[in-house]
Amino acid sequence: MKPLADVRWVSALWIGTLVTLSAGLTATYTCIVPFAALSVAAAMTLSSRQALICTAALWFANQAAGFGVVNYPWTLNAIGWGAVIGAAAFAGTLAAKSCLRRLKGLSSHTRTVTGFLIAFAVYESTLYVAAVSMLGGAGAFAPGIIAQVLVVNVVALMGLWGLNQLLTAMLSSYRRRVSATPAHLA
Repeated sequence: MKPLADVRWVSALWIGTLVTLSAGLTATYTCIVPFAALSVAAAMTLSSRQALICTAALWFANQAAGFGVVNYPWTLNAIGWGAVIGAAAFAGTLAAKSCLRRLKGLSSHTRTVTGFLIAFAVYESTLYVAAVSMLGGAGAFAPGIIAQVLVVNVVALMGLWGLNQLLTAMLSSYRRRVSATPAHLA
């Protein structure tokens, strides 16, 4: 993935797209939102500050869709899981951003895959530690379930990569047209 641009509206559009996907995926898959894929997309394409703001917005959209549309129960356990999911999403984004900085000289594909694997491991590990230590529900970490979560994240990452490539190409084309157009003064 490539940073889209240093233009504010493009970053805002990208963040809005990711947030919309988070809410839509929450409504569709209920409990499997690809936070690792979304974290890597934010980490690779946005500044550190913007990536963290994006992660907060992704989490908020997830919780709003969950409690407002999917009707998550208003229990302490559900609210606790929501908080842990937020913490895990932030940890995954920070881990991906740190990994990507260290791998700066490598190809975009290598950085994307490595950043994703790190974000996925950190995100799932954070959830597992919370499940085992305080929230119960370690059964949600059976190999088959983790494999399903991994597949959803990989598919989402591929879709986000394709969307990023499309937007990058469109932005490049737009910039070429704008720079080739002579300025008209009135």
